[in-house]
Amino acid sequence: MAHTKFACEVLTPEGEVFNDEVEMVSTRTTLGLIAILANHAPVLARLEPTELRIYRSENDILRLAQAEGFMQMSDNRALLLLEQVSEIDALDRGELERAREAAQSASEAAPEGSEEATRATRELRRAEAFLRILDAS
Repeated sequence: MAHTKFACEVLTPEGEVFNDEVEMVSTRTTLGLIAILANHAPVLARLEPTELRIYRSENDILRLAQAEGFMQMSDNRALLLLEQVSEIDALDRGELERAREAAQSASEAAPEGSEEATRATRELRRAEAFLRILDAS
């Protein structure tokens, strides 16, 4: 069953990752999973590292690994501003495991409540989320 399409744009600090008409966007916010369809009520949400699914159609689904970021849905347009986006096939398990170990060590060594501790915790959550995405693929 075809759904009404809406504009969706995904941006990272490196530039535009995706910009096209889509039927649905599925991701995870700090409050839980969310699926956005056309004519969705306005939303501003903080995003967690997870698998981002962009449905161009029912059978054409772009699956990406997303880092932290924000999503805005208004005027039938979704804008996702993400710290990092990777194609799932491009994820390297060994690299992610090393990143997880480094982040764990940095988290344990950083003073509690410091910017270093916050950064290490964020990197640890991202590495663990990307490893879960690989395990599910």
